[in-house]
Amino acid sequence: MAQVELIMPKMGESVAEATIIKWLKNEGETIEAEESVLEIATDKVDSEVPSPVEGVLVKRLFNEDDVVQVGQPIAMIETDGAAASAAPAAKAEEAPKVEEVAAQVEQTVANATATATPAPTSVESTGDRFYSPLVRSIASEEGVSQQELDSIQGTGKDGRVTKKDILAHVANRGSQPAPATAAPVQKTTPAVSEPTAPPVPIGADDEIIEMDRMRKLIADHMTMSKRTSAHVTSYVEADVTNIVNWRNKVKDSFFKREGEKITFTPIFIEALVKAIKDFPMINVSVDGTNIIRHKNINMGMAAALPSGNLIVPVIKNADRMNLLGLTKTVNDLAKRARANKLSADEVSGGTYTLTNVGSFGNVMGTPIINQPQVAIMAVGSINKKPSVVETPEGDFIGIRHKMFLSHSYDHRVVDGALGGMFVRRVADYLEAFDPNREI
Repeated sequence: MAQVELIMPKMGESVAEATIIKWLKNEGETIEAEESVLEIATDKVDSEVPSPVEGVLVKRLFNEDDVVQVGQPIAMIETDGAAASAAPAAKAEEAPKVEEVAAQVEQTVANATATATPAPTSVESTGDRFYSPLVRSIASEEGVSQQELDSIQGTGKDGRVTKKDILAHVANRGSQPAPATAAPVQKTTPAVSEPTAPPVPIGADDEIIEMDRMRKLIADHMTMSKRTSAHVTSYVEADVTNIVNWRNKVKDSFFKREGEKITFTPIFIEALVKAIKDFPMINVSVDGTNIIRHKNINMGMAAALPSGNLIVPVIKNADRMNLLGLTKTVNDLAKRARANKLSADEVSGGTYTLTNVGSFGNVMGTPIINQPQVAIMAVGSINKKPSVVETPEGDFIGIRHKMFLSHSYDHRVVDGALGGMFVRRVADYLEAFDPNREI
């Protein structure tokens, strides 16, 4: 008999830890190869961890709600010799032992504490607030006191402070802690208390529904975005008659050939990508007083889930895809989003976001920026309208398909001229769509 370590898998470059939501297998139970053993959650997505081998779960190394570092063993599975040899040895070699991981974390904290100037007060989990070793290490390195750490609003499970939360706090607090001096007097900034909502009256017949985990994350992310960015929205009405007529013409043949539908979404994304190339300062993020201009164009597309929640899959390097590639990628991400089959990498790294409020019959909206991006586009419903059509022979009234584009942007770095020109350029690309185009 042999034992194989079940390792916390790597879920993306920006994901360093995950929370165990639920164990699907108890100690002593038999596990099939590729059978899910537990459910985990990151700040971005929930997923299941399958077993690499067939065997018996002999020990669970962590409990539900524990935060585990990527690469750390989370369970031990007992197999026969053949199964153990068939297991991917590389995974076991890649992942450090529990003792090694603990030692590395302790050394990181020790190094951070030793080199910080001034040496910060050590931080720890207090009361009902748990801080992972990674968060505590960053707090020590950046001089974040226990009181300051306790004041950070967490976006993780049950309000837990994540790596992203503490890094954002450090970046936005304005300045590093002043070095320690002999002078007892220090310049301090009065703490600004968070606004509190008024008490909600609850009637005898009212129903109380607790938010699920994803809804809590969405609520925290949206309120954080409104506090972070100065939101401005510009609107343009676009004539998309050529696009509507073209799609009606090709949709049946496209479905027969490719086995899937062609929607308006990839056409909108194509126009957005072209406009971003024209105005690259839309494709940026803010880091303190620095503006980070992204080289890649990673397009987020907001997707509604059957639960009523929202998730934003990301099309990486959308500028390198043609319309057919965009169509297939959009359909694939939307399908797997509804089935909760997206990985953490597929919902992270976006540099601009598109949301389709028109799918619910809305003509326009004022979308909230998806941090750390600085802009988002909402496309409204397409409606037939009487419109003035200009021709060489003169103007006439015709029936046209029109829609509103709503462009919300961060006024800290995007002024009205840039924000307005950008949404106008998107409309220009949509209106210039070739009705004879092949796909």
